[in-house]
Amino acid sequence: VFCCGCIDSSERGIVQNMGKYSHTAAPGFNFIFWPFQTLSAVSTKVQQVDVKTSTKTKDNVTVTITTAVQFAVDPNKVEDFFFKINEPERQIAAHVENVVRSQIPKMDLDTVFLAKDEMAHAVMDELSRSMAPYGVQIYCCLMPEMLPDAAVLRAMNEINAARRLREANLEKAEAEKLQLVKRAEAEAEAKHLSGLGTAKMRQAITDGFQTSIQSMQHSCGMDAKEVVHMMLVTQYLDTLKDFAHSGRSPIPPPTRAHRNTQ
Repeated sequence: VFCCGCIDSSERGIVQNMGKYSHTAAPGFNFIFWPFQTLSAVSTKVQQVDVKTSTKTKDNVTVTITTAVQFAVDPNKVEDFFFKINEPERQIAAHVENVVRSQIPKMDLDTVFLAKDEMAHAVMDELSRSMAPYGVQIYCCLMPEMLPDAAVLRAMNEINAARRLREANLEKAEAEKLQLVKRAEAEAEAKHLSGLGTAKMRQAITDGFQTSIQSMQHSCGMDAKEVVHMMLVTQYLDTLKDFAHSGRSPIPPPTRAHRNTQ
């Protein structure tokens, strides 16, 4: 009895005569002579298998590595895949674990994270060589996840946190140091300017006294001692006047004995 069968574009068909391989059916409409012939579809789509491997590093840290392998059946070797291999995912997983467990114990934890791409290439080379006779093409190998033991991961996070805190404290100390230096420089500059101002003020007072003494000597014919005495008396009287206006007189007026002494 002639029967028809349809093969999808992403598949190839294996035609068997009484269990013996006859030919590979192309996608589309196919005839078989049933029940003496059978038609089995084989997918040629790219598939992915995730393999988790737990092993120890050189520094005795347990790490779990996830390896993602993308593979597909070679359309030209469908016969080999159909008749020579069973459960390809398990065989792929075995090869991945063999490569990972042979590489990881030679490296410490930090090196493992840095050598992720090299290990992925090593896994891909091994799988391509070992799975090619079975009609399996390896397209890509990735290691998207590497997880050390929870206690080690927590310790690593604490170390990173401590390092960042130390860096933050150093930056804060540098900022405070800069503030202190700038404040000290500002105070020094302020005192310098204040000293210059005081010196100029005293120089101006001295120049004023000198000018006044010279003017009174020329205009009144008085000697320097008399002029100074007169100026002191004038300042004394002005001070008494200021105290009188303020209502407070902490300095007593000079007595007769004081005047006789003068």
